[in-house]
Amino acid sequence: SAIVGALVALSIIALVLSLVNIEDVTLPPTVKYGMVFDAGSSHTSLFVYEWDSDKENDTGVVSQTLSCDVHGQGISSYANDPSKAGDSIRECLDKALKVVPAAKQREVPAYLGATAGMRLLREQNSSAAEQVLAEVAKTMQEYPVAFKGARILTGEEEGTYGWITINYLLDSFTKYSPKAHTWVRPEAANIFGALDLGGASTQISFMPEGSGVNWKEGSKFTLYGYDYSIYTHSYLCYGQNEMLKRLAKELIAVRGELGGNWTLVSQYQQQAYYNETVSLSSFRTSPCTNQSDPRLGPGDRNVTLEGRGNASRCLAAIKKLFNFSACGQSQDCTFDGIYQPPVRGQFIAFSAFYYNFKFLNLTEGQLLATVSETIERFCTRSWEDLSASYPEENPQRLPKYCANANYILTLLLDAYKFNETSWNNIIFQMKAGSADVGWTLGYMLNLTNMIPAEAPVWVKGHVPSLWAAAITFIILTLALGLAALLL
Repeated sequence: SAIVGALVALSIIALVLSLVNIEDVTLPPTVKYGMVFDAGSSHTSLFVYEWDSDKENDTGVVSQTLSCDVHGQGISSYANDPSKAGDSIRECLDKALKVVPAAKQREVPAYLGATAGMRLLREQNSSAAEQVLAEVAKTMQEYPVAFKGARILTGEEEGTYGWITINYLLDSFTKYSPKAHTWVRPEAANIFGALDLGGASTQISFMPEGSGVNWKEGSKFTLYGYDYSIYTHSYLCYGQNEMLKRLAKELIAVRGELGGNWTLVSQYQQQAYYNETVSLSSFRTSPCTNQSDPRLGPGDRNVTLEGRGNASRCLAAIKKLFNFSACGQSQDCTFDGIYQPPVRGQFIAFSAFYYNFKFLNLTEGQLLATVSETIERFCTRSWEDLSASYPEENPQRLPKYCANANYILTLLLDAYKFNETSWNNIIFQMKAGSADVGWTLGYMLNLTNMIPAEAPVWVKGHVPSLWAAAITFIILTLALGLAALLL
């Protein structure tokens, strides 16, 4: 009976080994995590991502586990007290550690990328910028994560990583084919362009027609075995917050030059009957507002800005912030003499593009004329009416939607040269799948080497019916073996 039992055991082992190819064994997936701080000009956000390690070279497998907004302004606002920049991110780090299992925390790659606000601070005071980065890095190193560095991104990096994020999430690079049981490049792949508008800068990134790209403004890279050439450019000082500062300063400076009353200056972009008092010193804190502008005069004083709610005058004043004449008659030019090939394909417009149009209930598919009419009607509403209609909205942000919307129209139509036809190719969107659209995911994918240069390999397991038959056979064999041992 012992011999029979041994033979039965050997037969079971042989059967299992015959069914299982060691190379094809699919072990339970190991979940990995990564975290990225987006340190923007007006605020900082933390994103935590997770993915199955056995699929980390595939696409569409990364999901967003946490999004945490840091209280307060961007880290560049702590230039005079850098230690507070580090303290500001602690609450979000604490929340991140609650969603990452303790056993995995020390292997989580953690990054901090700073954008236009810190680029401006570096221009103004490079040592202060370094101290702010050092403080946030010091704080992150206190936590049980694999800190990978805090750095200032270039504008072109910000634009490129945003483009990668969008097309990764929308399966533009590669998608799973049930028929082929593998990841393949989609036929006639629909590559989206990216439009990003922040507080201090704006970015445009897309694949132009043909290969006519000025490579001072372009990027070339290989994703999943395919070559991509995109145009990308970042405009510092053309984010919505810096635009509003520049616009207010121009109105004040012109009034001052003409010898007008500086205590009350018409500010057409504000909501009708909305008044705001600003200090002239506020225009000397940013390189975007020409801190030494002689038109503002010496010293400091307060100026009251009065909103008139006149959309057409607002639009005219905003257009003066762009140097369109520098392009001459060239069609491959936006403003300030910057080269740009003609826009092509569909675009995802996110960040402030999305938030401003969402508030005004403007979506893709609306005729351009309808969009303009909606903005004009909004601008003429009195401040009393508007504040009563939106009691939940931030009172500092509410009166600026008029100017922001007019600025977006100017940027998209006059600068980037979208027209009535191509306008319909712009999709205002902030999420794709379960993840926020932005540069952070593309940044992490690049630094963790999760987008390979080679086509990804799909690991296949055994067919379920084969495993069912094998298990049934094993149970019967064990039953027969026990019966033989008893006999």
